[in-house]
Amino acid sequence: MRNLNDFIVFAHVVDHKGFAPAARALNVPKSTLSKRVAELEKTLGVRLINRTSRRFTVTEVGEDFYRHAAAMLIEAQAAEAVVKGRLAEPSGTVRITASVPTAQMTLAGLLPSLALAYPKMRVALHATDRFVDLVQEGFDIAVRDHFGPLPDSALVQRRVATEEIWLVASPGYLAERGTPLAPADLEMHDALLSSMTSDGWTLRNAADASEAVRPAPRFIADESRVLLEAALAGLGITALPRKLCRAEFDAGSLVRVLPDWQAGSVTTTLLMPHRRGQLPSVRAVVDFIAERLAEQGSDR
Repeated sequence: MRNLNDFIVFAHVVDHKGFAPAARALNVPKSTLSKRVAELEKTLGVRLINRTSRRFTVTEVGEDFYRHAAAMLIEAQAAEAVVKGRLAEPSGTVRITASVPTAQMTLAGLLPSLALAYPKMRVALHATDRFVDLVQEGFDIAVRDHFGPLPDSALVQRRVATEEIWLVASPGYLAERGTPLAPADLEMHDALLSSMTSDGWTLRNAADASEAVRPAPRFIADESRVLLEAALAGLGITALPRKLCRAEFDAGSLVRVLPDWQAGSVTTTLLMPHRRGQLPSVRAVVDFIAERLAEQGSDR
């Protein structure tokens, strides 16, 4: 029978990108890890890792083998956590990915508090606007802000917050151009839009009535911070998630236009691979983010 401990050793070596860092993390001799991986390669009859004095690379078959070995490691960690009980303090590294705006608007104020709440846990955030494959790249959680439904996938999805999208403008712009009193009044105003293909907004109120409005495009940018700055400069009226413009609204540098109406909503969803979502550390992060965002929503 194959030694399953060698599978776990191999997963640790790949996770730490080398024998030396894995040896330090596991507090075992580097030679022991190298020997165990060599025995595993001999048993399987394939080369899993290409080793030179300067480079450490995983072979193609090694990458395929790693995905299964890593899954086995996660299952083993989850099984151990069940035995230790839920009262055990979460520990280890939790890898999170999010877009740059989501990292800035949603996570920047939460993750330092999370790290303080769980001192034995290491939080690693990767902020990027490229597509990230959670399973292939080894992430535990993805935080997604989205306007429409997310596509179906094998990932676990947990919706944790929904934010209204407000129409806002600077007091100076409204003093010069007048304050809209009804959606139809927006036709007489300049709009700061998020897309070249957009010609306005569809507004909805608490009674679920909707109206499509087509103001004159004055400025276009597909980045919310740019639209915020354009609104502050007095260029026109724009639509922004509440959390992005709340500080300016509270300071009086932006005013909400047509406060009985909203221009849609943005939902925050956490996504997790099934196996990683079972780990106590991952569950702790998910619950922490969900609870804090719920508290922020109830404060408004």
